[in-house]
Amino acid sequence: MILIENAAIATVDEAGREFTTGHVLVGDDGRIAAVGAGAATGVIGEVRRIDGRGCLVTPGLVNTHHHLYQWVTRGLALDETLFGWLTTLYPIWGRLDAGIVGAAAGAGLGWLALSGCTTSMDHHYVFPRDGGDVLAAEIEAARAIGVRFHPTRGSMDLSRKDGGLPPDHLVEDTDEALAATEAAIDRWHDPSPESMLQIAVAPCSPFSVTTRLMTESAELARRKGVRLHTHLAETDDEEEFCLRQFGCKPVEYAERVGWLGDDVWLAHGVHLDDSAIARLGATGTGVAHCPSSNARLGAGSARVRELLDHGVPVGLGVDGAASQEVSHLGAELRQALYTARLRGGPKAMNARESLRLGTIGGARCLGRQDDIGSLEVGKLADLVMWRLDGLGHDGIDDHVAALVFGPPARVDLALVGGRPIVERGELVNADADTLTATARTAHRRLLEIS
Repeated sequence: MILIENAAIATVDEAGREFTTGHVLVGDDGRIAAVGAGAATGVIGEVRRIDGRGCLVTPGLVNTHHHLYQWVTRGLALDETLFGWLTTLYPIWGRLDAGIVGAAAGAGLGWLALSGCTTSMDHHYVFPRDGGDVLAAEIEAARAIGVRFHPTRGSMDLSRKDGGLPPDHLVEDTDEALAATEAAIDRWHDPSPESMLQIAVAPCSPFSVTTRLMTESAELARRKGVRLHTHLAETDDEEEFCLRQFGCKPVEYAERVGWLGDDVWLAHGVHLDDSAIARLGATGTGVAHCPSSNARLGAGSARVRELLDHGVPVGLGVDGAASQEVSHLGAELRQALYTARLRGGPKAMNARESLRLGTIGGARCLGRQDDIGSLEVGKLADLVMWRLDGLGHDGIDDHVAALVFGPPARVDLALVGGRPIVERGELVNADADTLTATARTAHRRLLEIS
């Protein structure tokens, strides 16, 4: 068992309970056994005691949108819009292989863990024919770091010659993509409440996927009982593409092909009108909000206040490391708050709403709200202890405000199912220098062969 004592605690439960000085007891089953104010009482058995003085304990952060392979192509196409950025990078990504993807995933997930992330999805949709088992490579990297992982089996089957954006050599045959997606579910997906690995179905985007693949992917996911994910309404270019190709806006298209529902979460959702937001809320469709990536690409800013007011599940995502080189999920809390306030003023979002996006909001997007996302007795012990007593946070007496408004805080402890993955700002299961060197080698090899 692990007992964290003397810490400030933000449970992010339904009541929003917080304790200026409190405790969290983690049972030997990897679940939260107690959480409350003051000292723990009646603790019996062998227990590791951790002094949380000067720290804030929150649920672990949940990353709802990412492309881990992009870690090895950071710093490229820095001044492009999304479509220009994609067409620049597609030829490079076409040379990915399992070794490169594994190195990128190890670095990306290690960095995410150090930023307070305990659960991450990944949207992988590039499968070069001679690249080996790239999905297995990133799954192995997640196991090595120790994070809870929700990779998606993505796909693209609409090439440039057929009116799409990807080059011809980078798309899959539709039937092959569907078969490989089903095989990935059968091989990897664990639906149990304690699951460390769940697979979702994720055709890439309206401008890289045929209507048939969208429709049959939705049917496959529901037959298998897994979730659905895709990019939607990210840019004006995408909206123009949908109007030109399908005669409707992105959310209307999504509904037409069976892609609205409480088993779906969509990446970005930047360009949504009132009717689209209302439709997402009515169907329980989630949105992965990626404020830093949207800003980096100049795509615009999502209407998060309106999404929340309509009951849309909204989580945070760092997005691909090549479209958001920082990839720090803790820092995304502040970016989300600032972005909301740029749109709607200082009342548009507060620190606690931002923390909810990064925790229980993300858990809702991934369908894991019963297991993770808040500190409650019986839930999995996925939590982070942030150090807030240093110079950068001095004088901000509200601990949640210090975490969100202040500089990125050091992670003193991160637990996944009660198992430490970060301690005192260092990875427990991997060496950061080794991850860096391996990713650097992969980056150089990829650019050399490109």
